[in-house]
Amino acid sequence: MPQTVFIDGAVGTTGLEIGDRLADRSEFELVRLAEDQRKDLSARRDAINGSDFVILCLPDEASRQAVSLLDNDTTRFIDASTAHRTAPDWVYGFHEFRHSQRKAIEEARFVSNPGCYPTGFLALVAPLVAKNLLPADWPYSVNAVSGYSGGGKALIERFAAEPDIGVRNYGLNLDHKHMPEMKRYAGLHHDVIFAPSVIRAYRGMLVEVPLNLAAMNGGAKAAQLLETLQAHYETSPIVHVHDGSGMTELLLGENDPPTDRLDLYVFADPSGECVRLIARLDNLGKGAAGSAVQDLNIMAGLDETAGLRL
Repeated sequence: MPQTVFIDGAVGTTGLEIGDRLADRSEFELVRLAEDQRKDLSARRDAINGSDFVILCLPDEASRQAVSLLDNDTTRFIDASTAHRTAPDWVYGFHEFRHSQRKAIEEARFVSNPGCYPTGFLALVAPLVAKNLLPADWPYSVNAVSGYSGGGKALIERFAAEPDIGVRNYGLNLDHKHMPEMKRYAGLHHDVIFAPSVIRAYRGMLVEVPLNLAAMNGGAKAAQLLETLQAHYETSPIVHVHDGSGMTELLLGENDPPTDRLDLYVFADPSGECVRLIARLDNLGKGAAGSAVQDLNIMAGLDETAGLRL
């Protein structure tokens, strides 16, 4: 018998992407609300409590409200918003960044989907900090560009209405909502300096962490970082690590196809001391919907790649 899944916020950008990935899955049955019931509190309460799984694709306050509607001890949640990403009773839904995380997701009732930018940052940095190849007390910076779909309907409409926008640099007050999860799950002592931009591409993102290893005085070189990342992700069907030697550019296309892959690159100067770690992912794929479906698969005891676009 299929397990039931209610996507609260099913007509938003992430909700639609999740729905597409689950549409032909015989293991799951989607619980749907009529258009006039989508914001009806009673209808949502019934759908939440009548489902095996609820995936929240809502603004933060609406996600908290949805959880407050729960009145049983069986329904399991995946929250794609920022609301619960550092909450103590929620499990962080990015199993690859540390090896103990998959079991925690399997057993969890409440799972918080990681942010798109933190997915790239943590995939690159967290395993290296855990192995003491990078210091936890370093003031890391993150430079990133994303497709405009990451801003939801309002930003999508703005880019459509204002064709002269090429790059939108934002988060200039240095309090972006993704910063707490980067610091916490990488085990850092300091906030990162996070510099995000939106570009005229619908989807896709590059997340870069520049490193001066000589200044860190840890003795690590680029080759060790590459080897460690390759070993960490060697069994992953989703995360792929690349030696950037000989590469001269990484591209995001204006109309790149959807993907749930996460590709990591290590670029370095000849000394191996000046390094650029770069993650390439789809902000709507592994950065949002793909990650939620992957967590759903794990929680349901299924192949983690089922329904994903790899």
